[in-house]
Amino acid sequence: MSTVLTRDGEAIARSLRSLMSEEVAVSESLRTMSPRSVDALWESGLMNYCNPVQAGGAEPTFPQMIAMWIEMAWQDGSLGWIGIANLPSAAACAAYLSDEGFDEVFTQHDNRTTVGGQFFPNGMGETVDGGYRLTGAWNFGSGTGHAEYVAAGFMPSVNGEMVIGDDGMPPLLVAVIPRDEIVFTDGWHVQGLKGTGSYDYNVTDLFVPADRTFELFCQTPQRGSAAAYSLGLMAITAAGHAAWALGVAKSMLDDVMELATTKVRMGDESSLANKSTFQRGLSHHLAMWRAARLLVVDAFSDAEAKVLAGEKLTPTDRADLRIAATYATEASREIVQWAHLAAGTSAIREGSRLERAFRDMYTGTQHAFISEKTYTDSARLYLGLIDDQFGM
Repeated sequence: MSTVLTRDGEAIARSLRSLMSEEVAVSESLRTMSPRSVDALWESGLMNYCNPVQAGGAEPTFPQMIAMWIEMAWQDGSLGWIGIANLPSAAACAAYLSDEGFDEVFTQHDNRTTVGGQFFPNGMGETVDGGYRLTGAWNFGSGTGHAEYVAAGFMPSVNGEMVIGDDGMPPLLVAVIPRDEIVFTDGWHVQGLKGTGSYDYNVTDLFVPADRTFELFCQTPQRGSAAAYSLGLMAITAAGHAAWALGVAKSMLDDVMELATTKVRMGDESSLANKSTFQRGLSHHLAMWRAARLLVVDAFSDAEAKVLAGEKLTPTDRADLRIAATYATEASREIVQWAHLAAGTSAIREGSRLERAFRDMYTGTQHAFISEKTYTDSARLYLGLIDDQFGM
């Protein structure tokens, strides 16, 4: 494993283009990242790039992470999804676990620890001496096909009764569980993102020590000085979804531009590149992509600057991050739809980059994190109808 990490995650990812291109079909067939792909992510230093330094990471800035994720998703939607799933999951565990938990999960494994899973609190953890007895079932555990540890969100209980905090809401926790203690039920037979190994899984009355748990909305890192750790998982997740969508959309824009110089559609006298309707559509959607990317980079750079200056984000600041991510996702989906139609039958050939990116986009955009509820919740904040929004 590489022991010297460059801070340029985009360059690291770009260096893997040839290898990942060779492995795409293998990963889709396996329905999880191929062993060669996983090894390459580790050997390049990319798999722990987002981690705190103490866990072998580079503690990148938001613009650096966004550029890296765009490049990964440009290569392949499943690879990009692994980038926004495994990398932040490990980084969060490394940043927020107690010293004892960090030692068990990271130090004892020479920091070669991959984490995947579902952080939504679909489990209940009965409070017992030293930890919790956890029962629950989680769907779409991104990146669990090759993860040594699996994250599982849950709510604590005492004597069977859900714990309620001083704010009237239950505390939301994340358990970090060794792979061999998880019951996998798979279920990953899907339209797109086939290579992500996003399996369903469950546990029943499993003891999880408190040292292997942390608060879902934690913004007080135990280690690492990057602003991302102080902004928390919601901000990191929003940046990841936005960058993933932008990367997939850019791949289709680039591929349809290359195709346009040679493709002559039935009934046309010249190539697609010479059609004024294609030219207009291309310019419009390139501008849309650039505008969406600039919005995302600007929003997350502003938030990062505030945190580094010692300021706390306001509810509307956090809303800005979420709507930037949702807008970038919607813009990217529109770009992909245009590129798919412009490419004609070239976009429906199984195994082509265009066909795969289209499937991936319409799978990834089903995620609840970037649904229209983000817009309505944010609007209520902007309009002063509410003072804050739980989970924003």
